[in-house]
Amino acid sequence: MTTLTALGLTAAQGRDATITSLAVDSRDVIKGSLFAALPGAKVHGAEFIQYALRMGAAAVLTDAVGARIAADVLAASDAAVIVAEDPRQTLAQTASLWFGAHPGIVVAVTGTNGKTSVSSFCRQIWEEMGLAGVNLGTTGVEGAWAYPLKHTTPEPITLHRVLAEAAGHGVTHVAMEASSHGLDQRRLDGVVLAAAGFTNFTQDHLDYHHTFEAYFAAKMGLFTRVLAEDGVAVINLDDPKGPVVAAICTQRGQEVIGVGRSDDARLRLTGQRFDATGQDLLFTWQGRPHHARLALIGGFQAENVLLAAGLVIAAGADPLDVFAALPQLGTVRGRMELAATRANGAAVFVDYAHTPDAVQTALKALRPHVMGRIVAIIGAGGDRDSTKRPLMGAAAAEFADSVIVTDDNPRSEDPASIRAAVLAGAQACDSLTEVADRAEAILRGIDMLQPGDALLIAGKGHESGQIIGDTVMPFDDVEQASVAVAALEGRI
Repeated sequence: MTTLTALGLTAAQGRDATITSLAVDSRDVIKGSLFAALPGAKVHGAEFIQYALRMGAAAVLTDAVGARIAADVLAASDAAVIVAEDPRQTLAQTASLWFGAHPGIVVAVTGTNGKTSVSSFCRQIWEEMGLAGVNLGTTGVEGAWAYPLKHTTPEPITLHRVLAEAAGHGVTHVAMEASSHGLDQRRLDGVVLAAAGFTNFTQDHLDYHHTFEAYFAAKMGLFTRVLAEDGVAVINLDDPKGPVVAAICTQRGQEVIGVGRSDDARLRLTGQRFDATGQDLLFTWQGRPHHARLALIGGFQAENVLLAAGLVIAAGADPLDVFAALPQLGTVRGRMELAATRANGAAVFVDYAHTPDAVQTALKALRPHVMGRIVAIIGAGGDRDSTKRPLMGAAAAEFADSVIVTDDNPRSEDPASIRAAVLAGAQACDSLTEVADRAEAILRGIDMLQPGDALLIAGKGHESGQIIGDTVMPFDDVEQASVAVAALEGRI
């Protein structure tokens, strides 16, 4: 327990209160809670203040709009009321103080694609160096301590509680994914970062941000608001937005480590050679040459690995120790993951690619590893940015030899309408098929494979369920691919 004053909060009329817990859901309120009534996309949290007070909330944090909505119930209550201009940011900073110490080294990475891979690679590098590290994001908390998460960037109470628990379990190093939603909603505020990374910027989440400008501005919050001025920014300079991000960081006085093929990159990729099991890299650090063998499929993996290496160096590690760890890096779940291999040698890969750029990048990256044809299975999620659906189809048609359009997570939308939009963009493909049932699509895709061919199952990656309406049906692309191969080859 502590007081509002100890948490740095000032309530109206000078009221103070002893706080027993923090809550953003009125159903989680207990006697003495600080209830955060935040503005939402559809409903303002102030609508639930009356319920929080009935459950014994001792204090309410909201904005001016929320205070007006609940003016009558607040006036009739003894609860302390804190009205903040940005209650989300205030909650995040309060949660940081409430839960206490985080692990000593925390880095975060943002970008449309690659966040999970970069954060996982950071954790793997630390592990190879003998450090207790975790990555936190889409796949939950993984590494020296494990914990499930519902969101890529959890809401502040969960995030700061998890970070404190990680520290309590001996975790010293954390690599976090910073989603645009999380940044826009101030979920990361209150986290002290040693370094922040930027992967790329392409179309996604326009259903939430509405414009590219708002989407980009949300991501820049990692560098302009969360990362301190004495922090280090690690930036992929090969992305068109990379130099823009670097300029923003330089103007703030932050140290910049550029990564990529650009002449301006301090960690510069100078050569790649591909084969069926991985790739060899040539790169320079501060002008000095280095070599590493990666057991990873896809040219883009080199960009993710070097960005992770840059973040680990920026967080204080010796560069030579970092580079020595690179050959030990393993595939991230659902990210160009080898799911199965046919008896004829044809390979089946699963990847989380669910944007037009990610589909294009995955297929282009797979091509140098494949002697034969590439078959792509794609779909698109319902209740998400609908403008990217034909673009995803077009990307698959341009860079794969055969395309099968199937269901992803249709959610509340008509699956046939989603498939039709993807199909409309894929008409340029000479071998185009529509198969509604995802399991059947995977079976048919694998059945098409000849020696030297490869299948890419895109869209769901690590996910273990398919969302149809309000129901989550058990479904794992990797598992389904293994079953399909076994069935086709008479093993089951």
